[in-house]
Amino acid sequence: MLEENRPIQSLYGDDGEFLGLIIGPRMWDRVESEVAPILQRELKKMEGKDKPEEKEPFKDWENLKQMWGFNYPVDYDVHCESCGADTSNWQEDDPRKFLLKAASLSGLVSFTCKGCGARITKKHFKDYISVETQSPK
Repeated sequence: MLEENRPIQSLYGDDGEFLGLIIGPRMWDRVESEVAPILQRELKKMEGKDKPEEKEPFKDWENLKQMWGFNYPVDYDVHCESCGADTSNWQEDDPRKFLLKAASLSGLVSFTCKGCGARITKKHFKDYISVETQSPK
């Protein structure tokens, strides 16, 4: 019987692969209050639920568009030099390929590539746009 001989039993598959553990009821009663919160935290991490939802500065982007004074129309295209991700309109992608990270009235707009994590910065000057891609660390 599990409890009498070993309060915790390791389980292995036919090929010797570790599959998991069985914790007997008496042992679980002793460790549940400390182990259960750790298991819940790690499950959330595995499911990606531990990350706060990223908020994009859409209000700043809208302010920039309203005050647009450049000699060309508002541009919506974004291209990642690191992984090749590309879109003609970053706002309409579903799922989104790029997240807006910053937008200022000076014309500086930056994005994070969801594919590789690179930072794409668009510097809007009066007559042209300069684009820089910073590879993820």
